[in-house]
This record gives sequence, C-alpha cells and structure tokens, in this order.
Amino acid sequence: MTEILPGLHVVDHLTPDPSFTTHVYLLKDPGSTWTMIDTGLPGADAKILPYLKAHGIDPRSIRKILITHLHRDHVGGLKAAVAATGAKVHAHWIEAGFLRGKPAYDGPGTPPAEPLDVDVELKDGDAVDAGGGLIAYHTPGHTAGHTSYYHPGRKILFGGDLFFGSAQNVTLTPPEYTLHTGTAMVSAQRVALLPVESLLTYHGGPFPAGAGPKIHALVRTFH
Repeated sequence: MTEILPGLHVVDHLTPDPSFTTHVYLLKDPGSTWTMIDTGLPGADAKILPYLKAHGIDPRSIRKILITHLHRDHVGGLKAAVAATGAKVHAHWIEAGFLRGKPAYDGPGTPPAEPLDVDVELKDGDAVDAGGGLIAYHTPGHTAGHTSYYHPGRKILFGGDLFFGSAQNVTLTPPEYTLHTGTAMVSAQRVALLPVESLLTYHGGPFPAGAGPKIHALVRTFH
C-alpha cells in the first residue's frame, strides 16, 4: 500500500492469500477529488477504507469508480465502495449488461454474486474526465467488454487483466481465465502502439516505469 507515482496510490494485500495479488488504484483528479479503478473482492473495503483514513482521503471525495471488467475479484467490493463514496460507476457497455445480470455471464472467471448497477456506459475511445484525462480503450479477450484506461499525458495504462505481472516481466492473463486468448493478443498488440511508461496491472506488478519495452517484448512472442 503506497503512493507509487505522484497522485497515484495502490491499495494491495486485499486478500488473505499472499500468492493472489490484487491492486486497487486511487488516482488524484485535478482539484480535490479522486477516481478509483476496480474495487477488489467482497470485503476489500475493510482494507481500503482504513487506507483512505490513514492518507487523509475523504471517501466522499472519490467521485468516479472505473471498472475494467465484470469478474468478482474486480467488482466484488463495488457495492460497498459505492455506499462509502457515492461515486458514479463507469464500465464498458458490454460489461454493464453482464454486471446487471441481463444476460447472466457464462464465461470463464467468476461473475458478481448479485446484479450491480452501472451509471455511465462507455465505448471504445471515450474520454473520461478523471485523473487529468483518461481514454477508455476497449481491450477484449479476457472478457468481451474488458476495458483499459490510458492517460496520454502521463503515459499511464491501467490494464486490468489484459496483462499479468510475472516477476519482472509482463504476460497475458492465463488462458484458463480468459474468454479468448487470440483476441487478448490483438488487444495487447493494439495497446503496444501507445507510448506507455507505467503499466498498472491488477495481478502482479505493477510497473511504474519502463513498461513499454516489456509490452513490446511480450507481443513479439505472439505467433
């Protein structure tokens, strides 16, 4: 749990299993508000709320929650996060349908235990007024509506589960958790075209500096 870049905090150690790392990110907006990216498993608020208090961050100053995709380890804490913050939930329109349970999700990975509301449905290329200006990139493969969030000014990519951090390297999320690995490869090739300095992975990592060459090295292995 630390501020890994100016105005960017990672809250980790959110699960009792040290081998299963999860990272919830807090990004400072211009002014006095904050944005949260993903929310962890159910019960993650028991770690997130004390972190906010310790760093003098009023939960109600978190005005947006950006969801990368529907899996429970990313949205299990969403209901509690919304209750504590009053934030508006943003997610890709495909994920929004599955989060509402209409239709029920039937792919790999665990869906939320109950329907969840999305306030703002995003599509590829949408600008998000958060953190000084993010762009939503539809990066399907892990799930159909998986979305990464890119800060062009700071060259930061919040990659969700498009990538895993493995030791000092970047890999794709393992196929057993992924809807379609070939599509994830295409998504990885697409974001490799972006100038990325910092890659904020959800599992493993993150990589606050020098991330672009790691992404390029990965996509060169695709056949």
